[in-house]
Amino acid sequence: MRWFASTLFLCVNLFAYSNCDFKTDTYEAICRQAVQKGVSVDYANRYLLSPQTKTRDEKSLKLFSPKMIKVHHANEKRANNALVAFVPEIVDNLRRYKAVYDEAEKRFHVNREVIAAILAKETRLGRIGSGHDAFTVFNTLVRELQPDTPRNRRLITMAERNIVSLMLFCFENAIAPGECRYKSSYAGAVGIPQFMPQNFYLVESYGDAPGDLQKMEDAILSTARFLHDNAGFTETIDWSKIPDMANVENGWYDYDFANDNASFAYAKSTKSGKKYHCYACGREALAYLSDYVKKIMRYNNSSNYAIGVLRLAYDAHFSLLAE
Repeated sequence: MRWFASTLFLCVNLFAYSNCDFKTDTYEAICRQAVQKGVSVDYANRYLLSPQTKTRDEKSLKLFSPKMIKVHHANEKRANNALVAFVPEIVDNLRRYKAVYDEAEKRFHVNREVIAAILAKETRLGRIGSGHDAFTVFNTLVRELQPDTPRNRRLITMAERNIVSLMLFCFENAIAPGECRYKSSYAGAVGIPQFMPQNFYLVESYGDAPGDLQKMEDAILSTARFLHDNAGFTETIDWSKIPDMANVENGWYDYDFANDNASFAYAKSTKSGKKYHCYACGREALAYLSDYVKKIMRYNNSSNYAIGVLRLAYDAHFSLLAE
């Protein structure tokens, strides 16, 4: 991925735009939000009038359907089980990029094993490619979804926010509207750590070059910064306080299967107030682990995801100790 265009965008044009008047209310709202954040009106117009706005991603739209989201969540456990065999690759990555992980732990107080486990979960340490385009994913949602359900309204708001973030990032880095394209997942997530554009401000560089989420070194530091800034990682996990994660994982899966609306660490949603069957609540032996499950869930709001990450990190930690 190229984060900074080699050719500067020319701000002086023969025809300049001076307002956010569009045929669609959605684009008007996006334009105004972008301008409020510092994007020029002219740039916002050229961005939202570029040929890329006519492209749709029907596959992505289908994968956002409630039915497919349920399938994805059901497959999370299977993915966790398959990744246990990937631990030696995680350990190799920890060795190869030791100096980078050293810096990440020192600067952001996040365990190296946790960072590597997240990168393994997201893209198999960069081995899984991205078959979509971030802008097209979000543009499809805002153009095709009807705001007739709470879920659709949430998706539209999320898509608008990420389009604004893409536009702001490209404007600030002098990338022409037509060149503001980033390969992504079906959900619009970019790079080895699968950052949403709204989190591009957290990108870190290992060195003097601009940060690049397709580079392992930058992915490591950016993931660490995300967990520090957005998830409250202020000190590394003391692995001696973590119970055997294989047993914890199996116990959690049994509980999740037996209970609808189960959560590993939460009895109630912090946003909606929705109540959950909470696995760790009231279990003193899981209290320390539960705090870190909550932190990982700030990266991906899924108990299965967080437990999978911590299982991989736990196994990788003790594999390194055994050497």
